[in-house]
Order: sequence, then C-alpha cells, then structure tokens
Amino acid sequence: MTPFVAEFLGTMLLILLGDGVVANVVLKNTKGNNGGWIVISTAWALAVFVGVMVAAPYSGAHINPAVTIALAVAGQFAWSSVASYIVAQMLGAMTGAFLVWLMYRDHFNQTEDKGAVLAVFCTGPAIRRYSSNFISEVVGTFVLLFTIFYITGAEITSSREPIGLGSVGAIPVAFLVWAIGLSLGGTTGYAINPARDLGPRIMHALLPIKTKGGNDWSYAWVPVVGPVVGCILAAVLFMGLQ
Repeated sequence: MTPFVAEFLGTMLLILLGDGVVANVVLKNTKGNNGGWIVISTAWALAVFVGVMVAAPYSGAHINPAVTIALAVAGQFAWSSVASYIVAQMLGAMTGAFLVWLMYRDHFNQTEDKGAVLAVFCTGPAIRRYSSNFISEVVGTFVLLFTIFYITGAEITSSREPIGLGSVGAIPVAFLVWAIGLSLGGTTGYAINPARDLGPRIMHALLPIKTKGGNDWSYAWVPVVGPVVGCILAAVLFMGLQ
C-alpha cells in the first residue's frame, strides 16, 4: 500500500466512524438518538484509533493536515510530500462523509433540523464569536500536536516510513483525542483537523440531502486556519524545548 492510499483509507475510516456517531446521535429515529456528548467524544477517539491502526505501517498515519504540517515544520517530514498527504486526507474525508450519508440517508430525510444535518458533516460554534472560536481551535490543536510529539518521540524518518503512530502510539493518541473532546470540545466541536471539517462540509454542499440548509461558509475558515496555526505553534515550541 502506498502512503497516499494509506492516508486516504485512514482518513476515510476516521470520518466514517466520527461523522457516523454524530449522525447516530443527532438524526431522527436512529437507535442512538440523543446519546449525548460523551458518546460522540468516545467514538471520535476510537475512530482515530482505527484510522491510525490502518494507515500507520504505510504512511505514519497522519490522517490530519495539521499533523503533516507540524511534522514538516519540525523537520520530521519531507515538505515535498506534504501536498500529496493533504490531498489524500481531503479525498478520504470526503469519501467517509459520503459513506455516512449513504448509510443514514433515510434518517437525513426525516430530520427537519437543518443545523443537526450540517452538524453531522462539520463543526460549528456553541457561541459564535470568531476570535474566541479561532482560539479554541488553536488551543485544541496545539494540545494534540504538542502531545503527539512526545508520544511518538519525534522520530526522524523518511516520508515512506512510519513516524511513530503505530500500534503502540495508536492507543495514547486515541486517549488524547478523547481528552480533548471531553475537556476542550464544548466551544467549537473540536475540529482540530482541517480535512475533517472542510472535506465533509464540501460533501454537505454537494449531496442531495432533502432537508439540508446552508453550509456556513462564513465559519469554515476557523476549523481550517485555527488548526494550522495551532500545529505550527506546537512544532515551534517542541523544537525550542529540545
């Protein structure tokens, strides 16, 4: 398996399971309706575990442009491979979102709440204040990447070798994402991954969902730019402490 395919599949599984739990909790007449935030946060953590386990032996399991960029800034990943990884992650996220719609399409069509439909695909703020929302995404992503550097040991590897998020790293990374969701996710829904938010948001715009509303493009920059800034800050601080 090539790194491109691994990143595609890992991110696809991440979004299939992550957006899938949101669909199960918020859409009408599902078995998991109103399951709550703990259910969502737990399943997202397990979704990270699954995606990392599948992709790790072949690509290092970034499955997140913020991880790819942070490792490149820290000198742990080749800049020449950054674009291909991000493209694979975006395509994987879009495919995962499509599969969620395919599975839950009957429930989408019965859900009148347009905000709930959008929430399956992408994040949104609990209180809309762009400066605060941006800071939330920066902080959440900083915690993710700064901790990942210590989990993986920041091993210097080529673009075609595992970066440390293998079978050993998958469990602590899942717990890390779980902690971020439970502790820091209440403000914006903790995208902490540009592909996780933007790819499914694009699919929300494209898919023939009977009850969908707008795509909230005015907010879409926050879960993209915030994680990028947060991951760069994490990489710079980590390097400064070495």
